Amino acid sequence: MNSDAALVSVVVPTRNNARTIRACLQSVREQTYPHVELIVVDNHSTDETLDVATELADLAVTDGPERSAQRNRGIAEADGQWVLWLDSDMVLPPRSIELAVRTAESGGAMGVALPERTIGDGFWTACRALERECYLNQPWLHNPRLVRRDYLLGEGGFDLTMSGPEDADLRLRMRAEGRAIELAPIVVDHDEGRLTVADVLRKRYYYGRSIPAFAGQHDGAVGAQGRAVLKAYAANWRRLTRDPAHAVGMVALRSLEVVGYAAGARRGKRDARRNDPA
Repeated sequence: MNSDAALVSVVVPTRNNARTIRACLQSVREQTYPHVELIVVDNHSTDETLDVATELADLAVTDGPERSAQRNRGIAEADGQWVLWLDSDMVLPPRSIELAVRTAESGGAMGVALPERTIGDGFWTACRALERECYLNQPWLHNPRLVRRDYLLGEGGFDLTMSGPEDADLRLRMRAEGRAIELAPIVVDHDEGRLTVADVLRKRYYYGRSIPAFAGQHDGAVGAQGRAVLKAYAANWRRLTRDPAHAVGMVALRSLEVVGYAAGARRGKRDARRNDPA
């Protein structure tokens, strides 16, 4: 690897993720790419998360209240030409940053997506893993994870009104501006532990509260996203038929997620009306 390679700043927002954060940060430290700085932005954890971050990161700071604000703080603190953000339950294969930067530079891209696979235990986690497998060959569904820092600073980074759809918001903004997003030849492990239906519903309800803000910025995007997901399932029907039990569970889980999103969106609309000074 060229010793003059651009610095990549890895930003990890986190809160109470002591179970997974050490593996996440160690995977960053073990990258083959030679110029990496590691920044953790902790949202007032009450477990050992910040202790681990202080041990392993170049910089560990506290900020919040949401993931978008944490990422923006990390971008502001970063010195790299590129910023790569990870959730603290993700693990990078050793060549991830090397291949992501190479993909960006060879294609002249402004951003690079790193596809994910779900790992963990239990039936519902296996259903989620099968779902993510259907997305691997669907480039449009992948949000950028490595982006030039000057672009993020110029565009104001992540939208603070969103927590959940902010990645898709960035992707759609970049594509609307004609900014190239390439797909790196790597798959990131996303450790979701042992998923339960209650966990999934709570998270989708929470994310759903940002859907009105997302829909307001991107007319028709919610419906387009849903159609793209169905297209991914259709394109991978052979994969699904090879694992019918988890395929049925996947459809059931996705159906429940729609309910969670819808309930959260209704709450988001009520909150917006309540906060509207008009």
